[in-house]
Amino acid sequence: MALAARAITQTPSETYRSAPQNVEAEQALLGAILVNNEAFYRVSDFLEPQHFFEPVHRVIYEVAAQLIRANKVASPVTIKTFLPADLAIGDINLAQYLARLAAEATTIINAEDYGRSVYDLAVRRALIGIGEDMVNVAYDAPVDNPPKAQIEDTEKRLFELAEKGQYGSGFEAFDTALHTAIDMASNAYRRDGHLSGMATGLADLDRLMGGLQPSDLIIVAGRPGMGKTALGTNIAFNIAKAWQGELQADGSMKTVNGGIVGFFSLEMSAEQLATRIIAEQAEVPSSNIRRGRIDEAEFARIVDAAREMNKIPLYVDQTGGLAIAQLAARARRLKRQRGLDIIVVDYIQLMTGSSRRGSDNRVQEVTEITNALKALAKELNVPILALSQLSRQVENRDDKRPQLSDLRESGSIEQDADVVLFVYREEYYLKNKEPKPGTVEYVQWQDQMGAVHGQAEIIIGKQRHGPTGTVRLHFEDTLTKFSNLASEDSLPVAFEP
Repeated sequence: MALAARAITQTPSETYRSAPQNVEAEQALLGAILVNNEAFYRVSDFLEPQHFFEPVHRVIYEVAAQLIRANKVASPVTIKTFLPADLAIGDINLAQYLARLAAEATTIINAEDYGRSVYDLAVRRALIGIGEDMVNVAYDAPVDNPPKAQIEDTEKRLFELAEKGQYGSGFEAFDTALHTAIDMASNAYRRDGHLSGMATGLADLDRLMGGLQPSDLIIVAGRPGMGKTALGTNIAFNIAKAWQGELQADGSMKTVNGGIVGFFSLEMSAEQLATRIIAEQAEVPSSNIRRGRIDEAEFARIVDAAREMNKIPLYVDQTGGLAIAQLAARARRLKRQRGLDIIVVDYIQLMTGSSRRGSDNRVQEVTEITNALKALAKELNVPILALSQLSRQVENRDDKRPQLSDLRESGSIEQDADVVLFVYREEYYLKNKEPKPGTVEYVQWQDQMGAVHGQAEIIIGKQRHGPTGTVRLHFEDTLTKFSNLASEDSLPVAFEP
């Protein structure tokens, strides 16, 4: 009996299964649109022609959409002149089919439900396609396509499907890009500060850059001690603190101000990063916090800062030596689960590429990392703020202001970056040149220190969307905090006795 049962369970079953589809739902939806064009606006936000299973329905929906968007009526009479004359459905001609769609139309109230059904079935068909490709590749994978790469590719395709409802959008009409550009300009006009991108909280930097733009790779570079990590944490906190969300009709949350931040801290632990941000916001030196040298008032400010930080959408990944593929996978997961508006990476030189490339050449590995970061910024449509070290050749010059050629493994970083920011503090170098007190040089040194004390320069060495130049910021060394530098125009009038 056991053998018989086993034989029965191993009997091959019917292997052919039709793809998930509901032609009746497609017909009901198209009929509703042709009877009342308002039905189109209930589904146009998420439903595209390629989501229809029946090719004829794709054509009808696309032509109807074009007519309605042009403020014309889409009906069985008007639409047939824009469809192929030889188009036939079974044993009835096009005019008869359109008339039947209108006659059997659902009500406009049900249009969105039918549209969701069509959309969900299209996503299921796309899932089946991804699954079939995954199985076929796993069976016949070449030597240079290891399982890890297959997993990353499949995860990427699944993420794109989750975000867009389709895999690989391919070519798109240029008018679609034009609409996006016009919407961006319109949003910038209405937004406080008239920024097209995400505000950093540093007014002069925002003015020159227009904020941080979606899909941009922004490199923040500097020598050790210049404050590039401080700039990264300051910007991350400012953006997360300003976050405001708006609940959408589909239950998702849309960011209307600030942003949800993903911070990859390859250098510091999450605890060190939290201590640093608390010190910046509470205005208590982090060294005093670690040593317990704080009074009651300072402790109260620390508690208030911690309470405020507990509410902001700032997520930290403290994994050291993270591979670029792992970073991309975790960023996709964060966007899918919590949302994501900007990524901060501290810093590029602590990341690793694939073992195959990394063993060949470090420059090639950094090239792979920056290429992948730029591709990830475009894929997720978020800015990526990546910190980078500068080479030691800066120290060999009299003028130690950095330039593009000072970037370590600079070829790929300079090429892939949309914006390159250099952090430079003259005070740091002058402090190490203190002459002997009581000399003429010491008096001159004091004058020079007074002129640059508490100041930092953010040098925009490259910017694809705007001008290059230098922005001066206030830098509080003990708090590692950047803030806007008060201009002389905004200072109170000096008292003259």
